[in-house]
Amino acid sequence: MDQFLAGVERRAFRIAHLAIGDHDDALDLVQDTMIKLVERYARREESEWAPLFYRILHNRIRDWHRRNWIRRRWRAWLSLNSSSDLGDSHDPLPEIPDPAVSDPGDKVDRTRAMAALETALHHLPFRQQQAFLLRAWEGFDVAQTAKIMECSEGSVKTHYSRAIHALRAQLKDYWP
Repeated sequence: MDQFLAGVERRAFRIAHLAIGDHDDALDLVQDTMIKLVERYARREESEWAPLFYRILHNRIRDWHRRNWIRRRWRAWLSLNSSSDLGDSHDPLPEIPDPAVSDPGDKVDRTRAMAALETALHHLPFRQQQAFLLRAWEGFDVAQTAKIMECSEGSVKTHYSRAIHALRAQLKDYWP
């Protein structure tokens, strides 16, 4: 179980951070997901851990969005400023050196492309974002993604297709 969690933690953090945009909350969500997986599903077969982990993470992200939607409504109604913008949103992952990049110009291009991708992902609707991240980044097939997202396979295909088209339109300058 430790090996599985160590192998999935960075990708899970990246998914959570892209989905909610807050570094600390993303870390909390991933940690809560790991704890829940260990508490409830440690005795299951290893092949079941990845879909269970991502389903738990997906549900935690969805719950976070629901809670923040309610908080934002109350803050707007009470005319309070959001305090969530005060936190440090520094993401250390892009600063890790990429050994495959040797030319500084290539590194700058990749950094710009990743920043553009992150921005484009933030603009996707939540379901499209999750379908894209689970299918393209995590490599789950349609059936596994549907199980994680708790929807039909057709819905996953639709969300994924719309996400790809939207990303292509927004990232046409970076598309090969």
